[in-house]
Amino acid sequence: MTKEEKLNEIKILTKDLSEASNFYLADIAGLDSKSTLDLRRACFKSNIRISVVKNTLLKKAMEDSGKEFGDLKSILKGNTSVLFSNQGNTPARVIKDFRKRSDKPILKGAFIDESIYIGDDKIDVLADLKSKEELIGEILTLLSSPINNVLSSLKSGSNKIAGIIKKLSEK
Repeated sequence: MTKEEKLNEIKILTKDLSEASNFYLADIAGLDSKSTLDLRRACFKSNIRISVVKNTLLKKAMEDSGKEFGDLKSILKGNTSVLFSNQGNTPARVIKDFRKRSDKPILKGAFIDESIYIGDDKIDVLADLKSKEELIGEILTLLSSPINNVLSSLKSGSNKIAGIIKKLSEK
């Protein structure tokens, strides 16, 4: 790789990192070509962009991005693949599902909405994270439930009051 190619790759990675609110770092070394293709297909179906990167270039891009990645720089050893996604939990779900058939990929770390997760033991936590849309839906449901109860009570109460007034007027 020439110096120009490296600088171009750093520039692309820097742009991706500065725009990304979620990405995962994983080790896919040791996967055969069929398994790698299957993983790439699973990522594509889930709207995840996966690419294998050089650790030194990724580290330089992290420094140039203007974001704070904490200890993620320290785990850049060996084979590293970056998985970019719009939703924080989708890559974890894909990795977890893929590992039912294989022992790879191994999660090195993740950057989810400025939170940093390090280690493969976090895969279950990350897979169970709710997306922003799911949380908003739950909040709206919680907020609308009391309102619906009040409206139901008012509707049924008005029928009772009307019924009582009608009975009283008949007497």
